[in-house]
Amino acid sequence: MAGVWLSLLLLSIGNSNIVVRAAGACVQSGVINEKSVWNQGMSANLNIKFPSAVNSWRVTMTFDRALTNFETWSATPSTSNNVVYTLDNLPYNGNQPAGASLSIAFNAHFASKAEVTSVKLNGVEQCRGGRAGGGGAAATTTTTTTTTTPSASSNNPPSSLPYNYQEVLRKSLLFYEAQRSGRLPSNNRIPWRGDSAMNDRGKNGEDLTGGYYDAGDRVKFGLPMAASITVLAWGAIDFANGYAGAGQSKYVKQAVKWGTDYFIKAHVGSTELYGQCGNGDTDHAYWGRAEDMTMNRPCYKIMASKPGSDLAGETAAALAAASILFKTSNPSYSATCLQHAKQLFQFADRHRGKYQDAIPNAGKFYSSSGYGDELAWAAAWLYRATNDQTYLNKAKGFFQEFSDLRGRPSEFSWNSKHAGVQLLMHQLTGESSYRSMVTQFCDWVRNNAPRSPKGMVYLNQWGSLRHVGNVAFICLVAAKNGLKSNAYENFAIQQLNYILGDGGRSYVVGFGKNPPVRPHHAGASCPDAPAPCGWDQLHTSEPNPHVLYGALVGGPDQYDAYEDKRSDYVKNEVALDYNAGFQSAIAGVLSLE
Repeated sequence: MAGVWLSLLLLSIGNSNIVVRAAGACVQSGVINEKSVWNQGMSANLNIKFPSAVNSWRVTMTFDRALTNFETWSATPSTSNNVVYTLDNLPYNGNQPAGASLSIAFNAHFASKAEVTSVKLNGVEQCRGGRAGGGGAAATTTTTTTTTTPSASSNNPPSSLPYNYQEVLRKSLLFYEAQRSGRLPSNNRIPWRGDSAMNDRGKNGEDLTGGYYDAGDRVKFGLPMAASITVLAWGAIDFANGYAGAGQSKYVKQAVKWGTDYFIKAHVGSTELYGQCGNGDTDHAYWGRAEDMTMNRPCYKIMASKPGSDLAGETAAALAAASILFKTSNPSYSATCLQHAKQLFQFADRHRGKYQDAIPNAGKFYSSSGYGDELAWAAAWLYRATNDQTYLNKAKGFFQEFSDLRGRPSEFSWNSKHAGVQLLMHQLTGESSYRSMVTQFCDWVRNNAPRSPKGMVYLNQWGSLRHVGNVAFICLVAAKNGLKSNAYENFAIQQLNYILGDGGRSYVVGFGKNPPVRPHHAGASCPDAPAPCGWDQLHTSEPNPHVLYGALVGGPDQYDAYEDKRSDYVKNEVALDYNAGFQSAIAGVLSLE
């Protein structure tokens, strides 16, 4: 198997606004931690520590041959020849106090094996023995690391983890593919799925095909779908290494894009957004395949006269996050996502209201408790996507306007983005007020939140494991950003291991020991067409004919009690938002480990 060698040069740094040699600052630790290498690329972190304060920085990386693509979300990359890449700080991470550490994650794609031949920070001379280089030739210290390329089909988990997290990541992405609505692509990997809901149309005939079915049913609920896509995109951005190491970067981008393609279709006017296709009551009166549906499927929208700030704000957040994810690999699509995100945020902010007042049927199933968190969430994501100070000012203003944003949340979910936006604001600003909010939440779930006898954090009977995955993700992002890293990472791994087997069984369909075989999912419960499928399939004790790989079931109660029974939709429901935080947390562990 091929190996990749990375040569790292430890270099001096200084404040970019003064004469560099007068600064006399050296990198105390500057190492490339190579996370993974695959057939035509690698994923790595450049970790640097600033011994003195700076207000901007620039990294120059030189490879030994041209790359086919380079991705990072911690800096703005540029190149003129695909060999030398310049990484400039983003507005929110340019200021680095003395002693600060920064991790720059990057993916490098190449047609043949490539090497990093040099790394320069602010273009300054290198250090030797802890002193700044003088006026002569740069003194160098070179560190070389070797990583062996794993087989593309390797299922070996990282040695420090008791479960195969990479396999879980791969299978979770298959769950999203099983939830697709509309015309399926030619590379569809779910053999028992076909085209469905091809007549989904708006009131003026707009094409609303595509998107995702919410759960075991076939309704396209816009708010939880958008919340799921935002969290998936966040995980794909911040934990890109985890996806790359598992060979899943392409698939997570496809998962996000399947959702954002639909949101772009559904945004039919500057102040018009379709937020639901399919009537929940009518849909739930049918047990069968999505491909066989014949019922009427009305689509409902919000507009200026019947607003939904929560729905529009969350969809704006999803599209803004997607614009970051695709900025390098698909710039034109990134720009399209950003354009829609800006319009939807403006719609959400200027026309206030809860979306269930405009779409009452949605309120029966996904009633929103408010929209202040979505407004702040959307503004924060737009700032991260654009670096436009206007959006940061907006986000800070919402924290003042909506006092609940400043309190300790009791969860992070499709309905409550409070913990997420507090963390995102900490990422963007580094301000102590947001940092305190984040640590207050993660300290609470780690030390004081209710627990089952076997150690599961128990926040709600509905999707108990959905909440486990969500808090694990939040605290892993906090750990990545330097907040009680060891404690929060260990907590997240302990909770995820409960899901994967430490609780006595696996709660992920198609994975591990004694996984669920009867998830509450109509399509998976049906035999191969043209065999009939109906209510008998809901109530049979037989396992589902089709394995819904990667689906996270609702989970046990507060006493760890669980029965694999299809009709028990509290414990055995599956849903888009159940897997979003869970999958992103799995990627987080793989990245941080």
